[in-house]
Amino acid sequence: MKDILTIVFRLTLSCILAGTVMGTTFVLTNKAKKHNEHVKEERVAYSLLGFEGEAPESVKINSVHRYVLSQAGEQFIGYFLPAGEDAGSEFVFLQIDLDGNLEAQYPVDIAPEIAADPAEQTAAIVAAIGPGKSLRYAEKYQFITDGGERTAYLIAGKFPGFKTHIAVMLAMETDFSIIGFEVLEHEEDPGLGAEIEQEFFKNQFAGKPFEVLKDLDVVKAPIPDEYMEALQVELPPEELEKVMEKYRGNDIYALTGATISTVAVTDGIRSMVKKFAYRVSILDSVIKDQNISVSI
Repeated sequence: MKDILTIVFRLTLSCILAGTVMGTTFVLTNKAKKHNEHVKEERVAYSLLGFEGEAPESVKINSVHRYVLSQAGEQFIGYFLPAGEDAGSEFVFLQIDLDGNLEAQYPVDIAPEIAADPAEQTAAIVAAIGPGKSLRYAEKYQFITDGGERTAYLIAGKFPGFKTHIAVMLAMETDFSIIGFEVLEHEEDPGLGAEIEQEFFKNQFAGKPFEVLKDLDVVKAPIPDEYMEALQVELPPEELEKVMEKYRGNDIYALTGATISTVAVTDGIRSMVKKFAYRVSILDSVIKDQNISVSI
């Protein structure tokens, strides 16, 4: 009996030690993974905006977080965003109904250095809006300002690919035309769908105006030689701009043998831009109509 108790004790102790080691390892590696992902996204963001390394001091990247809020059977959209200098708080949470009207606004008490942490941010919002409301995080947008003037947007998103999903980061002008995009993650086939990472493919989207993007489609045809040279930036600057302008209103030429992947990216980006443009127009309208002080 004594031997059995000794064995049970040792096995229990071994399990506790193993669990502690595995738990500690997970926490440390997960933290490192999140840090590396943040560094990668920051590097991609600066690159899309045309900056080498860090942005100039006058440039600010302001995060706006979108939530879905439920209260007494009704659904609302919530935005957590940096408040203006005269707002009396660092952040504000706007509750907007589905018709685009401001339902309520709440000052949010949270220090800027921890505001990006999802758990800290959500807890601060819940404390601000009070009980009886269900809050679900949706996504993050980034508004770029230079000297206080809005200059661009950055959004990240995922959509179905040929195999699993494709994750991208997209940069837009303030009129919602595309500056460029980067593929952050995918599992498309090498030599086929994986060509969505190639510059000549991504450059087809660059400069597309919003009016073209809204109905952007895919054509199964070879890319014209002059256009391919421009997409690979193999032409002199003046000629390059002329050729790009010539094809700016065109649809996207499908990758050879990877039409499904091409359609996935085209549909995904079109949907991202249209939804973002709609939501930003409502948010800006509410901010302007209610004279809300924000830093975006």
